Amino acid sequence: MATAATAVPTARPPAALRRFAWGVVAYNVAVIVWGSAVRATGSGGGCGEHWPLCDGTLIVHHPGIATLIELSHRVTSGIDTLCVLALVFWTFFATPKRHLARSFVIAVLIFTFIEALLGAMLVELGLVANNPSPVRAIYLGLHFTNTLLLLASLALTAHFLSRRNATLRGSVTLHRPRLALTGLIATLIVGVTGSLAALGDTLYPAHNLLTAIAQDFSSGSSWLLRIRWLHPAISLMAGAFIVWLLLSTLRPRSLRSPAHRPLALAVLALLALQYLLGVADVALLAPTWMQMAHLLGADLLWISLVVLSAQACLLSKDSAILAPQN
Repeated sequence: MATAATAVPTARPPAALRRFAWGVVAYNVAVIVWGSAVRATGSGGGCGEHWPLCDGTLIVHHPGIATLIELSHRVTSGIDTLCVLALVFWTFFATPKRHLARSFVIAVLIFTFIEALLGAMLVELGLVANNPSPVRAIYLGLHFTNTLLLLASLALTAHFLSRRNATLRGSVTLHRPRLALTGLIATLIVGVTGSLAALGDTLYPAHNLLTAIAQDFSSGSSWLLRIRWLHPAISLMAGAFIVWLLLSTLRPRSLRSPAHRPLALAVLALLALQYLLGVADVALLAPTWMQMAHLLGADLLWISLVVLSAQACLLSKDSAILAPQN
């Protein structure tokens, strides 16, 4: 049941800020996808166990390919931190008090620094390259969870900067939040299990598809390979839930459904694309470029689902009155 609140109309922030916010979202996706190339190519140790310097120096002479890949990821991540800081200051300058974008951009700042901390710990503890320890899997799971929460916060910051109304705390009401939250958590779990499956593909590459399948059920295989089946299994269950969630959101009796139907259809299309990329990833034995494409699709699906959930669940008072009460 929706909780009543007073809708307060506010002026939209400058168009330049809205474009910049979505640009930061896109740039973060690019940094994340390039990060997967660092892992897939085993280049995480390209700078040794040094962070933020590479091999303990500011300027690397005669770097190898692994060093160039890792160093480029660090440089792009550093640029991203500057973009996030600029987004924080610009958002606070251009929006009034209690604007929801302010809350989410602070979350962006927090998750950005946690992201840097987790990345630094992976390097400092030597949990990179060909390290197969369970500790690496734990840190990788935490890292990917934080990455998705960072992307969600960025997407919601950009969304509320772009929204025409219901942007202030106290001016919105929650409508069916548990439904959306369950779908988002399910998608997050799929992402984490996918990161572990990708780590298994990197550390224990197979020469053909039959060998890869046999590895999953062999008692002599690494535990990373024996749990690899969890990713497709959970993704099927989460996908079925997302489809049900979208159909529930778009049912004809919801008077708001036409407003977010295009994004809902985009989520369905991205979900179908992810299944196709997943099958191709397995069939092609997870080459680096396919892992990057699969992660790109996952990021776009996650961002779209987060924004759709905000559209459907965070309503102004008038929209909440029109929405069906469950």
